[in-house]
Amino acid sequence: MATNKEKLFKLFISTLYLSAFTFGGGYVIVTLMKKKFVDQYHWIEEDEMLDLIAIAQSSPGAIAVNGAIVVGYKLAGVLGIIVSVIATIIPPFIIISLVSVFYNAFRNNLYISLMLEGMQAGVGAVITSVVFEMASGIVKEKNALYLMIMFFAFILNYFFKVNVIYIILTCIIIGILYSLKKQRRDIE
Repeated sequence: MATNKEKLFKLFISTLYLSAFTFGGGYVIVTLMKKKFVDQYHWIEEDEMLDLIAIAQSSPGAIAVNGAIVVGYKLAGVLGIIVSVIATIIPPFIIISLVSVFYNAFRNNLYISLMLEGMQAGVGAVITSVVFEMASGIVKEKNALYLMIMFFAFILNYFFKVNVIYIILTCIIIGILYSLKKQRRDIE
């Protein structure tokens, strides 16, 4: 039982830390979750983390909270969800509360404005890193279907401005059909 408590405590501290020091949204925190839970703690396999990220991204709501939900559930069930979500929500709640109290002072402050602009460049770099890591994981599998889906999803969204919701729904249908076909093949 003590190991489960230790794991929950580590999960709480890790997600609290990641949420407190992550700027740029959910895609940034997802990368840091991967580094923490896959690379450092070895609690989750890399392929499984990619699946959890896909679930978090395709679910409604904030991706940081969705990521905390799927990782928390994977590691410790419902209690893991509660612990990781609370830890993920605490830092933004405190920061947004403080900013709202001092909004007028922050709004016209040159140094804060410059700091936020500088953070945007860092966020762009981290998001690029996330995209590269996720795509390289798919390319390593050398599955032609995955590569085609990734290519066509990019083309449809970037060049033809197809709504991401339609792309996600189509990918869900393709994934279900592919899994059913693979499952039938494995049974035979």
